[in-house]
Amino acid sequence: MPDKIGKYRIINNVGKGSTGTVYLSHDPYYGRDVAIKLYLAEIDEEEEKARTARKMFFTEAHMVGRLQHPNILPLYDAGVESGRYYVVMEHVHGARTLSAYCKPDNLLPIDDVLKIVFKCARALHYAHSRGVVHRDIKPSNIMLTLDNDVRIIDFGIAITSDPEISRIDGIAGSPSYMSPEQVKSEEITAQSDVYSLGAVMYELITGYRPLRASSLAKLLHKIVYATPRPIHALREDVSEELEEVVMTALRKRTEERYATGLEFAAELTRLHQKVRNQVPALDDQERYDTLRGLTFFHDFSHGEIRELLRAGDWQKFGAGQDIVKEGELDDRFYVVANGEVEVETGGNVVGNLGPGECFGETSYVRDAMRTATIRARTDGVMLRVSSTLLETLSTSCQLRFNRVFLRSLIQRLQGGRLDRT
Repeated sequence: MPDKIGKYRIINNVGKGSTGTVYLSHDPYYGRDVAIKLYLAEIDEEEEKARTARKMFFTEAHMVGRLQHPNILPLYDAGVESGRYYVVMEHVHGARTLSAYCKPDNLLPIDDVLKIVFKCARALHYAHSRGVVHRDIKPSNIMLTLDNDVRIIDFGIAITSDPEISRIDGIAGSPSYMSPEQVKSEEITAQSDVYSLGAVMYELITGYRPLRASSLAKLLHKIVYATPRPIHALREDVSEELEEVVMTALRKRTEERYATGLEFAAELTRLHQKVRNQVPALDDQERYDTLRGLTFFHDFSHGEIRELLRAGDWQKFGAGQDIVKEGELDDRFYVVANGEVEVETGGNVVGNLGPGECFGETSYVRDAMRTATIRARTDGVMLRVSSTLLETLSTSCQLRFNRVFLRSLIQRLQGGRLDRT
């Protein structure tokens, strides 16, 4: 790891990809932390790979200061030093990509998906209006900030209207999210990004990519000729209208797709308003009132409880049901809303938990296995929050939840009531 790149002092390595490494760095002039992408563009035994990396560098370097939109990661600087090619961008503390939410057991609420894709569609329309087509929209190129805002990143293979930019021609992008015209090496337009964003939305809703195959050749063939599996076959609670919005973005023929990102965004706005109006307000209020009455939530503000309700899910359980099992991987925190559960470890029941009590502390340790089985003694319900989703909430909500959860755990252990769960 270099000590400096240009005027920027390197702090640590934060990630590595196929074309380069990203470092957390400090800009002494502006007194701010930044992220620096150092391209693997030096001449070596993989000259073709290095040549592509140099092209990507020049494309991104040309974007410095060009795209200024709140949902596009800003580029501040670019340079070449001693044969090293680098671009300097905003450092978003605690950000994660949408890849974390493309798994069937860790999906975002539909309401959040609509808002995220809406912001992406508007940002892409902005880029398109300035002659830039991203060409590589995928979950790992869309970041979520700690306050749940969106940043589109990595314009390394973008197509622009500027003939001076070094362009990567031919098939380029991530196969699972490519539009049919990309696969066929036809003209790439703004509607190609619309298709890719539709593929991302499909995956955020279902946890599966629209088209899958055992080989690249079969996948590319499917993109051109096959129809994705209906969304309702993978997720029953999705409305017909929502499915139609996604499938319109995924039309094979460009003339049948949304003409612009703005048109896509407008349709999402209409759908979002309808979804919000259909939410059973009474159920939401009842759930809020239930949590507000629990000791666990006494210190939470109204807004923080609402945040947790949006991020978590309301799980019903029946007597005798195993909620978590000893030895399983599970990254979720649980707060019992009503009913009672028992804690079993090594085949022995070591205690009970009732309304307002919590479990799931192994979620603080990445890839840790549960050390106890939690089984329902009675019928009841609980709030279940993924540790990944918890990190997307406001800082105040995260701090409050962690403080109360750990305080509850310490009190329980000091009382000698339970082993770790």
